[in-house]
Amino acid sequence: MGTRIAARQVFLFSLRGVHSSLARSPLFGTCCLKPLSIRCSLFCSSRSQDTLQSTQHSLSVLTPSSRKQTTELSFHSLLDMGFTDIQAEQICDTVSKIRGGSAARHALSTLTTLLVFGLNPSSVLKLLEKCPELYTLKESMLQQRIDNLRKLGLVEGSLQRVVAYYPLILTVPVKTVKRVVMFLREKCLFTVQQVTDILRESPAVVMENMDQLEYKFQYVYFRMGVKQPQMVKSRLFRFPLEEVRYRHCFLEHRGLYETPDKKGQTIIINPKLESILNINEDSFVADVAMASAEEYDVFKRLMARECQEQELQMGSIDAGSDEEDEDEEAEEAGGKSGYRKRRKK
Repeated sequence: MGTRIAARQVFLFSLRGVHSSLARSPLFGTCCLKPLSIRCSLFCSSRSQDTLQSTQHSLSVLTPSSRKQTTELSFHSLLDMGFTDIQAEQICDTVSKIRGGSAARHALSTLTTLLVFGLNPSSVLKLLEKCPELYTLKESMLQQRIDNLRKLGLVEGSLQRVVAYYPLILTVPVKTVKRVVMFLREKCLFTVQQVTDILRESPAVVMENMDQLEYKFQYVYFRMGVKQPQMVKSRLFRFPLEEVRYRHCFLEHRGLYETPDKKGQTIIINPKLESILNINEDSFVADVAMASAEEYDVFKRLMARECQEQELQMGSIDAGSDEEDEDEEAEEAGGKSGYRKRRKK
């Protein structure tokens, strides 16, 4: 009986030594950890032997030869998360290639947050291949952006699909997302549900230039006469402004589209915005515009040249106005100085 009690005390003392060694390991920011070897003939039970072996195995990973990056994101920790050997090697290799120490510091928390978020290891790996910048984000910042998307109406399931489709949305600050949402609500008069639908179907809108975004909306609303529900249904904000203009102007050129009057009426029946945008270029040219690919290609080149000439002309006008302002200021300054000189004489 006394022997068993002594064995238990020695075992507890050994585990206490393991705890103190872990606390002094590089993982906790102090001195390096030396391999620990515990041998005692008093450990007679098989359970004690198993515990000792598992402890020695865990400690073998945190040897002095281990790099700082390995202690923060070890191969074994990735396996425990559910990644395969190949996936774990790929993640470690990617993190090691990212410059700066932020990736090594935050990679483990990023992976944990994405797994808790509801993505499986394969989806997480694909997401990070698209957007390796996520490795460098702090856990609190990443979680804050996910929570903000939930507040904007993206529910579970659709939120995960949005992030998997466009992971860059998690690199956008919360203030920027709120500014875009405010613009869509106040300037474009989309409803709350329509804004949620836009974020779900066209998440890249949060990274679009605000001036370009405003011009695109005004072009489609005033020039094409399309209202907000059709814009949302057609997923307008997935398409660049140039493509929208090319297709619309080509239809006008062929007499297949007409800007509605103040009452929203037209002489011809315009094709829906959805049928104009949500098809590939070949189908648009053949089925909607009923033209040849060569004709559409020539039209785009002429239109691009015309737009470029207009931009150059506008630039020269702005430069000329600036020169005139400078000349006027120089004349005013010269007149005042001349007047002072005459007074002195």
